[in-house]
Amino acid sequence: MKKIEVIIRPEKLEAVRYALERAGCAGLMISEIEGHGKQKGVVQQWRGEKYKVGLLPKIKIETVVKDQDVERLTKIIIDSAKTGEIGDGKIFISNVADAIRIRTTERGDEAL
Repeated sequence: MKKIEVIIRPEKLEAVRYALERAGCAGLMISEIEGHGKQKGVVQQWRGEKYKVGLLPKIKIETVVKDQDVERLTKIIIDSAKTGEIGDGKIFISNVADAIRIRTTERGDEAL
């Protein structure tokens, strides 16, 4: 099992969520977060004054999937989240040792 963590632009949430649901991704966790990458924020202008916004609003999507689904789902995420501009986000993939469904005590892939 793998955990996929995705950081995307807020305006791409519905496109990514819809694409993952269509692809059969059973469970998602979605959080509103703030952060920055290499760009270290943006400079904006308001009433003629420039100011720097260091932390930008982002969306974090987390899901745990079977090993064989990782490549297919990461391609779907990229296709639905990519704008080609700085700040499109990142995908992090990590190993999950075990999963347990509390209601039935199923373990591993069956718990997903």
